[in-house]
Amino acid sequence: MNNYVAVLGERFLCYLQRVGQAGILLFRLLLKTPKLCLELPLLVEQLYSSGVLSLVIILTSSVFIGMVLALQGYHTLSSFGALQQLGPLVALSVARELGPVVTAILFAGRAGAAITAEIALMQATEQLASMEMLAVDPLSRVIAPRFWGGMLAVPLLTIIFDSAAIFGAFIVGVKWLGLDGGIFWANMQAAVDFKTDIANGIIKSVVFGAIVSWIAVCQGYYGEPTASGVATSTTRTVVYSAVLVLALDFVLTMIMLQGW
Repeated sequence: MNNYVAVLGERFLCYLQRVGQAGILLFRLLLKTPKLCLELPLLVEQLYSSGVLSLVIILTSSVFIGMVLALQGYHTLSSFGALQQLGPLVALSVARELGPVVTAILFAGRAGAAITAEIALMQATEQLASMEMLAVDPLSRVIAPRFWGGMLAVPLLTIIFDSAAIFGAFIVGVKWLGLDGGIFWANMQAAVDFKTDIANGIIKSVVFGAIVSWIAVCQGYYGEPTASGVATSTTRTVVYSAVLVLALDFVLTMIMLQGW
């Protein structure tokens, strides 16, 4: 019994240590004064590797999700005689929830895991230690560009996800199932409000992008510098990101529904 309590206490202390390390790293990232002339090219490079290279999976997933929503919405609304509400149904579902959440989870699986593996490998091969010996700050050179690049990429990818999903719904609802295109777009424009729907979805995507990027850089920077440690850190990035995104989505939705 005593051994069990000791092991449990040790694990709890290790967990607190990891949380403290992650908090300190985030604090340093937020307070660090950026040097645009030196860090802007690095930020653009990370926007390309994290954002542009994620476009394929984002576009493919969003189009099929929009198609599925339109197909299910058609069969559900047809029983109530409200097929004219198909456009608003898809647009509101995507803009409020599916766009930010699915984009963040896909980003964590593609770009977040890659960020963690890259930083963890640099840690394992002592590249970060070599930078410090050469008076190069790894926080400015490696960590910060990946954090801010991911934080900026997720909102942009969310906007693309929303647009592609609505296009997929248009293909199924109008081109395949024969709904009137004018009614589809007119009802969608009348139902969707920029502040309560689109802006709130973008705010969610900014928060999710910060969380996923923070987890990715922390797991890579503080992970065990071994082959198995790199694999473990990469897995933790995907799992932790998915769980926190879903949990924060509930919290943010509750706050937004009650009003800011």
